[in-house]
Formats: sequence, C-alpha cells, structure tokens
Amino acid sequence: MKAKGIFLLALLIIFSFISIGQTIQDTAVFQVETNDGNEFLGEIVFQGSVNIILKTQNFGELTISRTNIKSIKQVNVQQIKDGKLWSENPQSTRYFWSPNGYGLKKGEGYYQNIWVLWNQFAYGATDYFSFGGGIIPLFLFDGSPTPVFLTAKFSIPVVENKFNIGAGGIMGTVLGEEETGFGILYGLSTVGTPDNNVTVGMGYGFAGGEWAKSPMINVNGMFRVSSRGYFITENYIISAGGESVVVISLGGRSIIKKAALDYGLVLPLSADFDGFIALPWLGFTVPFGKTN
Repeated sequence: MKAKGIFLLALLIIFSFISIGQTIQDTAVFQVETNDGNEFLGEIVFQGSVNIILKTQNFGELTISRTNIKSIKQVNVQQIKDGKLWSENPQSTRYFWSPNGYGLKKGEGYYQNIWVLWNQFAYGATDYFSFGGGIIPLFLFDGSPTPVFLTAKFSIPVVENKFNIGAGGIMGTVLGEEETGFGILYGLSTVGTPDNNVTVGMGYGFAGGEWAKSPMINVNGMFRVSSRGYFITENYIISAGGESVVVISLGGRSIIKKAALDYGLVLPLSADFDGFIALPWLGFTVPFGKTN
C-alpha cells in the first residue's frame, strides 16, 4: 500500500475514533487527603473556615475538619474508574519518542532518557508552547563527535480533551564535525483524551543542508489498560530514493510512582530486508516543575 493510502486510512480511523469519544463531565472532582493517609474523591458541596463537606460516590456526604486535611487537589474526571483515581500519565505529551497534540502546561517539564545515552528535557513556557533540548554524550567515549539538539512545540486544543493539533521542530548538529546540521519540522493532529488517543503526523527532515524530498508519515496510539499501565504503538512510513521503509513499534508504559517506564520492540519492515529484525526499546521519563 502506498504511503498516501496509508495516511488516508489513518485519518479515517482517527475520525471514527472521535465519533465514539467519551463525554467530558463538567462537575469538578477533588481528591482530599487526610493527615492519617486516607484519600477521598468527590464533589465539594460546602467549604467553611472550620470544615468542608465532600459528596462521594461510595460514602455519601462526608464532613471533614480542615485541621485533618493534608491536601486538596482537583483531578481529571477521566482518571476516575469505578470510584478510584487512576495514576496520572507522567508523559501524556509523547509516545515512545514522537510527540502528540497535547502540550505541557506552563511550568511543567520532564526529563527523558532512552537507553542511557539519549538525554532530553522539555519545559512548558506557556500553556501552548514548550521548548527543550538534548544530548547524546558520545564525547565520553574517547572524545567522539557528540549530537546535540533543540526542540520547540506549539500545541492548540481545538476541542479540549478531544481534539488537539500541534506543530514543532527539532534542530541539531554534531559537535566535533563540520556541516552536520540536522532536524525535522512537523505537524500533527491528535484525537482522544490524554489517556486514550490516536495521532497522525507528517514531517520533513533535513540533513547536511538538504531537505528530504518526501515527507515522513507518523501514526501513533496510546491506550490506558490499567491504573498504572498503557499500551503504546508508534509507527513511521519513511520514503527515500524511491524506496519506503515502515517502522512499527509495539509496547507499553508502566507508571512507577510519578515516573514512567517505557518498553517495547521496534520492527523495521522493507522489501530490502530478507529476515526479521526486532530491536528492544527501553526508556524512562521523570516529570519536574509544576504539578497538577
């Protein structure tokens, strides 16, 4: 199947996905943690100087003294399953590596590491724009040339928690080498919530002062499967020199406290490959800065 046909099929899947999306609830839900370690979810129906009244699903209305409250925070209603709060996705703006249409909020950030050598960070300058950078420190090995890069991304919620669009770029060079500029400019659309979504993107890469003649097409998905687990697929269609390579990745994400551990297999497919190749993927992400 040609790349254009695959792209159109992906768009059809996305718009089918949005048609069955969940209805977003308007009622604000809060998590109240008490000094003895108990946590309660519900709607705050009364707030006084001495106590609050929390309307919960399992226990009805609870009157809680403010002196017994450790923290109160609003939570995303889509994180509540069967009356329990599921852990927040520490890396909701990316799949394994590729970004989606969701963006970091102002003051939020993360550090991402892939197979020890890939080091990257991003920070939300506003609710709609984030920037970052990274390094692959090959200079640690006998002073080898070292790739460094900068990133930028705009994210716009067209329909909040249902449909986002984004655009951005990566620009880098290899320290210790001449004329080694590289990068990619991309645009993408994401349908779904931060926990369950599908993304279609397209980008043009450049290297050594020349732009690619054909775009790279990207089709990704992330789906919540448990309170601390996700299924992730990240896939590319890359055309160059009249040949196309399809890269498929399948795996998961586990939430460990506030960090994310990603793992999976990467499978490059091409008519030029005689055998089966599966490369392991391992990375983790640690958020920092402002938290919800």
